[in-house]
Amino acid sequence: MSEPDAATAPPAAPPIPAAAPRSPWWRFALLVALLAATAASLLLWSPTDLLNGGLADRMPWYWFGPLFTLVYAVGTLAFLPRLALNMAAGLLLGIKLGLALAVLGSTLGAAMAFALGRGLGREALRPYLRGKVLGALDQRFTEKGFRSVLVMRVLPGMPFQAANFGAAFSGTRFLPFVLATAIGVVPNTLVYVTAAASAGQPDSAAFLLSAGMIALVGVGSVVGLWRAAKARRRVMAG
Repeated sequence: MSEPDAATAPPAAPPIPAAAPRSPWWRFALLVALLAATAASLLLWSPTDLLNGGLADRMPWYWFGPLFTLVYAVGTLAFLPRLALNMAAGLLLGIKLGLALAVLGSTLGAAMAFALGRGLGREALRPYLRGKVLGALDQRFTEKGFRSVLVMRVLPGMPFQAANFGAAFSGTRFLPFVLATAIGVVPNTLVYVTAAASAGQPDSAAFLLSAGMIALVGVGSVVGLWRAAKARRRVMAG
């Protein structure tokens, strides 16, 4: 049997085109949608109302503790101010347990935000971290992640979620971020938990000390924002 002639051979199948790489912006859009949906859900439920609904009295601590921690974490992810959550912790649980669970909730919420930002948003935003100011910040967070995150947590006036996503979009590693968060949120959390827990005794030393610390934090926030704006102008000019 003769071989088929080249002229009569069936044409070769066209090559299958390689799948085009997906743009990282679809993941960033998903991140924005998730955060927007979480924040919008506060129209349907309130973490502080849920926690204040008598659950602390009706549930044993080994159930209420994990629930409080989870609700606190989701509340931070929904951009609810930690001040309100810390006050709820103090009112419901007292100073010791309130402080412990508020720190755990803050750390869990920060870890959730970091994971979302790193997994869904970092690839899209990395090309924009090349300017003078953002590039310097990115390098600092990459090389000195633990120290940089710790400073952000202790620094008065630094928005909690801004710090979470700023670290996620930089080169900061996860473990140093979590450890620095767990340590750095303690002072601020202690002040507000103590103030709420001792509000029923406004002449007590605990309440007066915490109220004074809150006033100092307010002044420090204003000074910190002013210094940050001044440093940013100096870097831009130089």
